[in-house]
Amino acid sequence: MFEGLLGALILIADIWAIINIVGSSATTGMKAVWILLVFFLPVIGLIIWYFAGPKSAGP
Repeated sequence: MFEGLLGALILIADIWAIINIVGSSATTGMKAVWILLVFFLPVIGLIIWYFAGPKSAGP
């Protein structure tokens, strides 16, 4: 049961990261690279994106 909950939390965090990547001011190519990183390495990619990835464009 705990594994399922942990998996769901990671999925939610990855979806949140991808939404933020798409809304960032990065180039289309860089967005694609970040999305692939988060998609193929869900936990590590999320951590790397959080510290080094593109931030949202803002209001």
